[in-house]
Amino acid sequence: MTKLDSNIAFDKLKDWCIAEGFKGWDPYDGLNSKLFQSVPTKNSRFFRLAWIQFFKRSPINFRKIALVPKGYNPKALALFMMGDCKRYECEQNDGLKKQIYFFADKLIELQTKRYSGSCWGYNFDWQARAFFQPKGTPTVVATSFIANAFLDAYELFKEKQFLDIAISASKFILFDLNKTFDNDGDFCFSYSPEDKSQVYNASLLGSRLLARVYYYTKEVLLKNEAEKSIRYCIKAQKKSGAWGYGTLPYHQWIDNFHTGYNLECIADFQKYTGINTYQENINRGLKYYLITFFTNEGIPKYYSNSIYPIDIHAPAQLVATLYKLGKLKEHAELVNKVLNWTIKNMLDKKGYFYFQKTKHYTTKIPYMRWAQAWMYYALSFYINQFSQDDTPND
Repeated sequence: MTKLDSNIAFDKLKDWCIAEGFKGWDPYDGLNSKLFQSVPTKNSRFFRLAWIQFFKRSPINFRKIALVPKGYNPKALALFMMGDCKRYECEQNDGLKKQIYFFADKLIELQTKRYSGSCWGYNFDWQARAFFQPKGTPTVVATSFIANAFLDAYELFKEKQFLDIAISASKFILFDLNKTFDNDGDFCFSYSPEDKSQVYNASLLGSRLLARVYYYTKEVLLKNEAEKSIRYCIKAQKKSGAWGYGTLPYHQWIDNFHTGYNLECIADFQKYTGINTYQENINRGLKYYLITFFTNEGIPKYYSNSIYPIDIHAPAQLVATLYKLGKLKEHAELVNKVLNWTIKNMLDKKGYFYFQKTKHYTTKIPYMRWAQAWMYYALSFYINQFSQDDTPND
């Protein structure tokens, strides 16, 4: 892939997202259906799960028929904001700055109240196998991405409010999430204040935010608590370098993009704290990640033991992970293969990216958070990294 290819793909995507006002549907937004809200069984756990999975798995978009409105997803806005911050480093202009501030203002407006600090959830009710989360329930995942977006903007514009929001979000991580301790006193942050699940990537996202806020405040508690979560998750890493998704029996799969999350979070913890104890774990995990999840043709696999479904999140995460680890140029050949395959097979002529490809069909529904925001974010990082004339070609 060349700079021209990446810029053309990005410009098409950018224009499509702007035309949509950065609002859209999500794979998991089925419970926003006004039709669903009118049925007597709407409070049934089984019915909620089935309804969400039907909308997520269907290659046909029934959301208009079921009256599911398009909306702002806070995590999507954060990904767009971080992408624009990365672009601003290369092409400083008032239009980009205005757009970054638009995302910031919208995210401030969408905060969930009544917690120890700034926090965010999703714009839909969500029924998982382990728990139910009403719309707006703050999560470590959404909050950490959004706080990092504010820190990216702070580093560009020195707007004190942006730093204050991230510092406030660290209080949510510290004081509102549940903790599951092991025998050594290390712990896993829960996904939200409403559950006690142990999901490694979620806990590590919390650790990364604490470490990054520590970089500015030097509050030792942040570093110490972050490392306890890091150690908990490091102990779950397999000899191969892999991680399962979490601790529950039905969380034992190994997938592409959550492995990428884990690696970049541990690397960022080291970057922001100066603690370099976990480099061997990163090296082992990265080797496993690159060998396992990407084929010679550039196809991004979903699971460690299966290509399908091919998910748009996987190629996006490859770019983000390698960028955060400082290895994007080192693995440019692989990245170019993967992005070439993705643009050829998953970019619609209208400018948006498809959600998933299975053996038998492609789900072409233009999800804003899961597909467009992630590819916007990833291509921004790619263009930033290869902004010089030495961009490798295929």
